Amino acid sequence: MTYEGMLAETVRMHGHQRDQINAYLARPLGPGPFPGIIVIHHMPGWDEATKEITRKFAHHGYAAIMPDLHFREGKGSPEANSASVRAAGGMPDDRCIGDVEGAMAYLRSLPYHNGKIGVIGYCSGGRQAYLTGCKLPGIDAAVDCYGGGVVAPPEELTERQPVAPIDFTETLGCPLLGLFGKEDTRPSPADVAKTEEALKRFGKTYEFYFYENAGHAFFSVDRPSYRPEAAVAGWKRVFDWFGRYLT
Repeated sequence: MTYEGMLAETVRMHGHQRDQINAYLARPLGPGPFPGIIVIHHMPGWDEATKEITRKFAHHGYAAIMPDLHFREGKGSPEANSASVRAAGGMPDDRCIGDVEGAMAYLRSLPYHNGKIGVIGYCSGGRQAYLTGCKLPGIDAAVDCYGGGVVAPPEELTERQPVAPIDFTETLGCPLLGLFGKEDTRPSPADVAKTEEALKRFGKTYEFYFYENAGHAFFSVDRPSYRPEAAVAGWKRVFDWFGRYLT
């Protein structure tokens, strides 16, 4: 019988501007070396469902860390923190980039890390996975799960999110996997087509997949939007992708 075990816990890490924030770390027990995954949670926050996703990566042989991007809101629950971020106009892009950079440094400090890092994000986190793939050197593979706002008209840009991530496509430094629902409106199939056009124009390595009868948040097991068929197929592609580029 093959032994299975993992450790999952809250840790402290340096985030944007070297401040201290919480993160959720899950890893297999054993000496490794293990590839690293940074999980960027969805807008609803650093919640039970996204911690379950982080543990799923550990079960599959990855050292996975999910920084709490809403930590600084200081409210009593993920829902309250998320509402605070929404009311303020969304997560500042520079802060997100700094937090992901801090998570990269944390993974690289672990004695059982193999030196490879992937990033995956859901919902707003999909947008942030695209953004950090463009802005941070050292990411080896990225996965955008239905990230809304990669394409954004000028009227949607704000002080906190001043540039649409699609405008950074030329500097994307890693292969990108995109998973989308055909019934989604943010991103819409038209927005995804614009992103694909930019990736082709700059000669980037990418694969995009659409799922029938699925809208936004089809991976979210705790929400009515969950679509098992799309999620099962999507998880297979996620692990194939990271297996290709991180191991």
